[in-house]
Amino acid sequence: MNRKISNVLVLAGGISHERDVSLRSGRRLADSLTAHGFTVQLRDPDASLLPYLHRNRPDVVWPALHGASGEDGTLRALLEITGIPFVGSTADATRLAWEKPIAKTLAARAGVRTPASITLTRDAFRELGAVGVLETIAEQFDGPLVVKPAHGGSAQGVTIVDDSAGLPRAMVDAYNYGETALIEERIVGTEVAVSIIDTGDGPVALPMVEIVPRGGVYSFEARYNAGETRFFTPARVDETVAQRTADAALVVHRALGLRHISRVDFIIDGVGTPWFLEANVLPGLTETSLLPLALEAAGHDLGWVYTALAEAAVRDNG
Repeated sequence: MNRKISNVLVLAGGISHERDVSLRSGRRLADSLTAHGFTVQLRDPDASLLPYLHRNRPDVVWPALHGASGEDGTLRALLEITGIPFVGSTADATRLAWEKPIAKTLAARAGVRTPASITLTRDAFRELGAVGVLETIAEQFDGPLVVKPAHGGSAQGVTIVDDSAGLPRAMVDAYNYGETALIEERIVGTEVAVSIIDTGDGPVALPMVEIVPRGGVYSFEARYNAGETRFFTPARVDETVAQRTADAALVVHRALGLRHISRVDFIIDGVGTPWFLEANVLPGLTETSLLPLALEAAGHDLGWVYTALAEAAVRDNG
């Protein structure tokens, strides 16, 4: 039987490009847990965090940190050393999902389709000559491309490139957010997200959310400004296609070794094939985020699910 949980530490903020989103997720999570009877402390992961953890060990930590500060595995590795239970994937699994090219490779090996791509570091781009590199890419990929940072989320630094003339600017934008860029074939179709939760009985795919940005692109602004995007839950796709996509999401979740909570993003093409884009170990919990939409569509109370995930974290910690 799980020991009683009373004190939860929610970590939000950090120094990544997604700080503001993290703070919004953290506040909503803290409010929900407080409403369900927990004593919740909301803290930024600054230099005072580790001394605080040694003095005041919470029952469980919930990292609500988007971007590198919470999703590259470093913080989770430190939490593992402390022995304090935390919600979410292990440090090792988090690193696999954080590296989009690696996540794509593992998904493909598990039998899930993912767009053709090439990964380029900033140093290689410079040393090999930008002009020659871009010409080679343009010759190899026939059609529109998506250029994005190899790490990070919230569509920051992501550009849709319709022709080779737009590649140079897109590369600059991607490198503004990291040292590695991922250039990917653009799959045209229905953009969807499959959230997955595991409260102890194995991972379960929630109803799929279809994403329809009013401006045509699911940009940072479209994600976090109310009214900029329409969401349909469940997604308006054939039942067979929906099941196929949910199954693919579960395959990716397991292939990356994720636990407790994740979100797997796809494009479903015109013939109903889901193409894996990326996996997120820390889905947003803001008022416009996809995981809460999926939970509500499934008929789940958010506070109940968050409580169950906190209990799962304690149980998995032994």
